[in-house]
Amino acid sequence: MYSYCADPSQIEGLKWLSCYLTTGKHINLYWSVLTVLALLAITAPAALAFGFGGATAARSRIAPLRWIGKTYIAIVRGVPDIAFFLFFVIALDQGIEYLRHQALCPDWDQPIRQGNDFLVCQAAKMPLGNAPQWIHEVYGFGLAVVTFAIVFGAFAANVLFGAMRAVPHAQIETAEAYGMSPRQTFWRVVVPQMWVYALPGLGNLWMVLIKATPLLFLLGVEDIVYWARELGGTKTTRFTDYPHPDWRIWYFLALLIFYLVFTYVSEKVLDLLMQRLTRGQATTGGEAQRKAT
Repeated sequence: MYSYCADPSQIEGLKWLSCYLTTGKHINLYWSVLTVLALLAITAPAALAFGFGGATAARSRIAPLRWIGKTYIAIVRGVPDIAFFLFFVIALDQGIEYLRHQALCPDWDQPIRQGNDFLVCQAAKMPLGNAPQWIHEVYGFGLAVVTFAIVFGAFAANVLFGAMRAVPHAQIETAEAYGMSPRQTFWRVVVPQMWVYALPGLGNLWMVLIKATPLLFLLGVEDIVYWARELGGTKTTRFTDYPHPDWRIWYFLALLIFYLVFTYVSEKVLDLLMQRLTRGQATTGGEAQRKAT
């Protein structure tokens, strides 16, 4: 912090703005941007893994496994995201505490469910009440990653399931004619070729995931939307050294620019990836590349 920031009432102009934008709460805002980026970086591959597992299970020849895969896709896709986020996080958190309670507090003689309250011993709390603040934040972030991965994994599973079925059946029959086992056919023929059919749907899903990051606040994570609303609201000298009128429009305008730039860059990367995947493929994109050459 600059030395002249010690007395904000005595400065103005760009100096006042530089001091204002380097307050502790603004530092939290900047960290929240990294939190959103970290969520996307971890959730995207995790959701893709859930999706691949769900799609593989849904097309399995083993009936119980196929039922599990199709049920996972149908249930998660059929429940509103907000309802699932609110329910699943509470259920997962209480499930973890219940298992810890059974293991750590076998002598507990009171009911865990007491009306609307869920009571476990202090040793079973997740995280512990005396744990450092960063552990609480990491735990909340971990719950958010798992929830996002399960929700968007179901949508990814539906996309991948359709992409697997879009691979020309003649190529699968040819692989079988060459003596490949179903496992070899899946990994050497279906999986390498399905991505070109899956990428448009996965690209749309990536865009939806970017727009869904404000749901972090529902999971107890202070994201950029939370801090934009917190910092942009009207401030008086009673509550802050940097009083200002309602500036939420400027904060949310900055968020608008951030998300537009992020999605624009994502579209360009997805276009380049699509060009790479369609090269040499018997698709419209592949044919266009051959003609251009």
